[in-house]
Amino acid sequence: MPTTVTVGPDGASYVGQLTGFPFPVGGANVYRVAHGQGPRIYASGFTNIIDIEFADDGTLYVLEIATDSLLAGGPGGLWTVPPGGGAGTRILTDPLLFPGGLEFGPDGALYITNLPIFPDGQVLRLDW
Repeated sequence: MPTTVTVGPDGASYVGQLTGFPFPVGGANVYRVAHGQGPRIYASGFTNIIDIEFADDGTLYVLEIATDSLLAGGPGGLWTVPPGGGAGTRILTDPLLFPGGLEFGPDGALYITNLPIFPDGQVLRLDW
Protein backbone atom coordinates (compact mmCIF):
# COMPACT_ATOMS: atom_id res chain seq x y z
CA MET A 1 0.00 0.00 0.00
CA PRO A 2 1.35 3.50 -0.71
CA THR A 3 2.45 5.37 2.40
CA THR A 4 4.17 8.45 1.03
CA VAL A 5 4.58 10.46 -2.13
CA THR A 6 6.97 13.23 -3.12
CA VAL A 7 7.82 15.06 -6.32
CA GLY A 8 11.30 14.33 -7.62
CA PRO A 9 13.77 16.73 -9.21
CA ASP A 10 12.54 15.55 -12.63
CA GLY A 11 8.91 16.48 -11.86
CA ALA A 12 7.73 12.86 -11.59
CA SER A 13 5.96 11.53 -8.51
CA TYR A 14 7.75 9.01 -6.31
CA VAL A 15 5.70 6.66 -4.15
CA GLY A 16 6.93 4.66 -1.15
CA GLN A 17 5.34 1.31 -0.37
CA LEU A 18 4.45 -0.51 2.83
CA THR A 19 3.77 -4.13 1.96
CA GLY A 20 0.97 -6.03 3.63
CA PHE A 21 1.17 -8.76 6.22
CA PRO A 22 3.55 -10.52 6.85
CA PHE A 23 5.73 -7.51 5.84
CA PRO A 24 8.46 -9.44 3.98
CA VAL A 25 11.97 -8.14 4.56
CA GLY A 26 13.22 -6.45 1.39
CA GLY A 27 9.79 -6.60 -0.29
CA ALA A 28 8.94 -2.87 -0.45
CA ASN A 29 9.81 -0.53 -3.33
CA VAL A 30 9.88 3.11 -4.30
CA TYR A 31 8.05 3.68 -7.58
CA ARG A 32 8.55 6.48 -10.10
CA VAL A 33 5.29 7.62 -11.72
CA ALA A 34 5.66 10.05 -14.62
CA HIS A 35 2.66 11.75 -16.22
CA GLY A 36 1.06 9.49 -18.80
CA GLN A 37 3.19 6.48 -17.87
CA GLY A 38 2.72 3.51 -15.60
CA PRO A 39 4.72 3.13 -12.40
CA ARG A 40 8.21 1.65 -12.55
CA ILE A 41 10.46 0.55 -9.72
CA TYR A 42 12.97 3.29 -8.90
CA ALA A 43 14.54 1.61 -5.85
CA SER A 44 13.93 -1.73 -4.13
CA GLY A 45 14.98 -3.82 -1.17
CA PHE A 46 13.15 -1.97 1.60
CA THR A 47 10.79 -3.43 4.17
CA ASN A 48 8.48 -0.84 5.79
CA ILE A 49 8.70 2.54 4.03
CA ILE A 50 7.01 5.35 5.95
CA ASP A 51 8.40 8.46 4.18
CA ILE A 52 10.66 9.57 1.32
CA GLU A 53 12.25 12.90 0.43
CA PHE A 54 14.76 14.14 -2.16
CA ALA A 55 17.83 16.16 -1.21
CA ASP A 56 18.92 19.09 -3.37
CA ASP A 57 21.58 16.90 -5.03
CA GLY A 58 18.95 14.36 -6.21
CA THR A 59 19.69 11.74 -3.56
CA LEU A 60 16.52 10.07 -2.33
CA TYR A 61 16.20 9.53 1.43
CA VAL A 62 14.00 6.62 2.46
CA LEU A 63 12.71 6.28 6.02
CA GLU A 64 11.52 2.91 7.31
CA ILE A 65 9.32 2.57 10.39
CA ALA A 66 11.06 -0.78 11.01
CA THR A 67 13.92 -2.44 9.14
CA ASP A 68 12.61 -5.94 9.85
CA SER A 69 9.04 -7.14 9.81
CA LEU A 70 6.71 -4.81 11.71
CA LEU A 71 5.93 -7.82 13.88
CA ALA A 72 9.58 -8.03 15.02
CA GLY A 73 9.53 -4.55 16.59
CA GLY A 74 13.07 -3.66 15.54
CA PRO A 75 14.53 -0.21 14.92
CA GLY A 76 13.64 2.03 12.03
CA GLY A 77 16.11 2.81 9.29
CA LEU A 78 17.25 5.65 7.07
CA TRP A 79 18.52 4.86 3.58
CA THR A 80 19.93 6.84 0.68
CA VAL A 81 19.37 6.04 -3.00
CA PRO A 82 21.68 7.68 -5.55
CA PRO A 83 20.28 9.99 -8.23
CA GLY A 84 18.80 7.85 -11.01
CA GLY A 85 17.69 5.08 -8.64
CA GLY A 86 19.00 1.64 -7.88
CA ALA A 87 20.16 0.02 -4.69
CA GLY A 88 19.87 1.89 -1.43
CA THR A 89 22.45 2.18 1.33
CA ARG A 90 21.34 2.07 4.96
CA ILE A 91 22.97 4.99 6.76
CA LEU A 92 21.22 5.00 10.15
CA THR A 93 19.22 2.75 12.47
CA ASP A 94 20.05 3.88 16.00
CA PRO A 95 18.27 5.87 17.57
CA LEU A 96 15.30 5.46 15.20
CA LEU A 97 12.30 3.94 17.00
CA PHE A 98 9.07 3.88 14.99
CA PRO A 99 9.98 7.04 13.04
CA GLY A 100 7.08 8.78 11.37
CA GLY A 101 8.40 11.26 8.82
CA LEU A 102 11.32 13.23 7.46
CA GLU A 103 11.83 16.63 5.87
CA PHE A 104 14.76 18.77 4.83
CA GLY A 105 14.76 22.14 6.57
CA PRO A 106 15.77 25.48 5.10
CA ASP A 107 19.07 25.07 6.95
CA GLY A 108 19.85 21.93 4.89
CA ALA A 109 19.52 19.61 7.89
CA LEU A 110 17.31 16.54 7.77
CA TYR A 111 14.59 16.40 10.43
CA ILE A 112 13.01 13.08 11.47
CA THR A 113 10.10 12.49 13.82
CA ASN A 114 10.99 9.71 16.24
CA LEU A 115 8.60 7.89 18.59
CA PRO A 116 5.70 10.01 17.23
CA ILE A 117 2.98 7.89 18.82
CA PHE A 118 4.50 8.09 22.32
CA PRO A 119 4.32 10.94 24.87
CA ASP A 120 8.12 11.36 24.76
CA GLY A 121 8.24 11.73 20.97
CA GLN A 122 11.18 13.57 19.44
CA VAL A 123 12.27 15.54 16.42
CA LEU A 124 15.81 14.55 15.48
CA ARG A 125 18.06 16.93 13.54
CA LEU A 126 20.71 15.39 11.31
CA ASP A 127 23.27 17.40 9.43
CA TRP A 128 26.40 16.14 7.79
